[in-house]
Order: sequence, then C-alpha cells, then structure tokens
Amino acid sequence: QVTLVESGGGLVQAGGSLTLSCVASGHRFVSSAAGWFRQAPGKDREFVALINWIEPTYTDAVRGRFTISRDNVKNTMYLQMNSLKPEDTAVYYCAARDLSNLAVDPGAYEYWGQGTQVTVFS
Repeated sequence: QVTLVESGGGLVQAGGSLTLSCVASGHRFVSSAAGWFRQAPGKDREFVALINWIEPTYTDAVRGRFTISRDNVKNTMYLQMNSLKPEDTAVYYCAARDLSNLAVDPGAYEYWGQGTQVTVFS
C-alpha cells in the first residue's frame, strides 16, 4: 500500500516563502517520476513541478521561484516556494507514479497525498 503525506502548507504574506514536504511509504521516489500539483477553487488541478532521475520540470508560472527536490534516503520530496504570490494560493498535492517518465497530466499519477493548503495574502 502506497501512502503519501504532505506537510508544510500555511498562510504567508506575498513575497514570503514556504517549504512543502511529502513523505512516501510503500513507494520509492528514487525509481519513479513524482511531482507537485495544485488546485485553486473553481479550477482544474495543474502540475507545478515534476522530478525524476533526469532533471526537474516546472510550469512557467513558478519557474525561477519554486524548487523541487528529493531526499532518497528519507524517501521525501520537497517543494521550496519563494517569492510567493496571491495567485499561488491553492491546495497543493504530492503525486507519484510507477513509471519514471514525467507527465504533466494529473491522470497519469497513481498515488496522491491528501493535499495541504497554501494561502498567500497581499
């Protein structure tokens, strides 16, 4: 059984920073593709950042501000978010899949965390 548990969300002023964490059990990040997605009220879930054994991929809206990484020993994935903007407000989800190739479609990921709320106020 695969379980992904996110933490680190919260309320932050615009321009601030947050770091999200995702701890996996029953799944190894090192051998597959994984990433962060977000969903704002009334909008579809969208990819934010993806990572596999090659290099990370970011959506244009966060490139240069967010950094995805993982600790293979702790089996934990992170999303460092800097220079946050009100439009970054959303529920952020950790996701993983059994295959190692990256995919921006949320439907390509078999495993999901419960989500963590990030709210950025101006």
